[in-house]
Amino acid sequence: MRGRLSGVLIGAAFLMATSAIGPGFLTQTAVFTERLGASFGFAILVSIIIDVTAQLNIWRVIAVSGRRAPAIADDVAPGLGTLLAFLVALGGLAFNIGNVAGAGLGLQVVFGTPVWMGAIISAAVAITIFLFKEAGRAMDRFALALGLVLVALTWYVAAVSGAPLREAVERTFVPTQVDLFAIVTIVGGTVGGYITFAGAHRLVDAGVQGPESVGKVTHSALWAMGIASLMRIVLFVAALGVVSRGLTLDPANPPASVFRHATGEVGYKIFGVVMWSAAITSVVGAAYTSVSFLRGLHRALDAHWTRVVIAFIALSTLVFVVIGRPVRTLILVGALNGLILPLALGTMLVAAHRARVVGAYRHPRSLTALGAIVALAMAGAGAYVLWNDLPALFR
Repeated sequence: MRGRLSGVLIGAAFLMATSAIGPGFLTQTAVFTERLGASFGFAILVSIIIDVTAQLNIWRVIAVSGRRAPAIADDVAPGLGTLLAFLVALGGLAFNIGNVAGAGLGLQVVFGTPVWMGAIISAAVAITIFLFKEAGRAMDRFALALGLVLVALTWYVAAVSGAPLREAVERTFVPTQVDLFAIVTIVGGTVGGYITFAGAHRLVDAGVQGPESVGKVTHSALWAMGIASLMRIVLFVAALGVVSRGLTLDPANPPASVFRHATGEVGYKIFGVVMWSAAITSVVGAAYTSVSFLRGLHRALDAHWTRVVIAFIALSTLVFVVIGRPVRTLILVGALNGLILPLALGTMLVAAHRARVVGAYRHPRSLTALGAIVALAMAGAGAYVLWNDLPALFR
């Protein structure tokens, strides 16, 4: 029993982390490293602080209540859960179209298959996971295995990229430029939208809930953020090593340029494996978590949730195959998911102090205060980005 519990906690951590580490994650990191150089380290540092604060608040409230986010939100304000479910599921679908495209691109790099065919093959792999009787455990193991592959291969590329580590450390704390759009986007790409809830919902579905679970849930959340943050830092170092030598990234596929410039054609093949691993785990995480928000809307959705997940993946794939790879979606949806975070986090902070939600549990005031600061800061930064930066992406 203890071994199975540990497996669920680790699986939830990797599910959240690999949900975050998708094609958008790779693209955002490469693009902003080229734009900001070593100063992008500051954006990563700020995002990690925001991410950890958001995750600890949200995971604790969900676990203690034993309910998914929409049900909690409806206790805060009637109808709020439906609104949150709609926003998260819509963002998850948009993100998943990009994830399916990324999986197809990964197989094209490794095997030379057409992107559309690689997308269909990848979708079939993802759907197979949810055909197992114990789909949750299969998902945990899948996320763990490919998560380890992701980190190991990217670590190798970072090690040989020749990045100016001293400058990177210095500019992380004393940046020469600060880009709010970069911060909002990478926060959205790490804990925005559905990603924030991936691990927490998995724990509740696996029966890890109640006040006695707080310690275990906290450790799982910290593991999740540690994995995602490590991957962001390692990829940043790899990209910085390339751009610091004056090399230009291919605007059509920035992260592929990082791997190719760092280690040649071998690196390009490594990129294909990394891209596929990142994309396919994000397909699984996005579909599972988005559907977990919809399950409370109707009994049939809850009773047949694995079929709904399969339909969600199939729809994402169909949209990609028919329309093609969405232009700028991977950057845009990350930014939009960052705008959802203040609403989601603010809702959970209010719920944390409602007895009908958390019972006798007492949420730490320090976490509430930090969460409120993050929610307000992200709301302000999001409004600024919405007004100044997002319109440029549509031109």
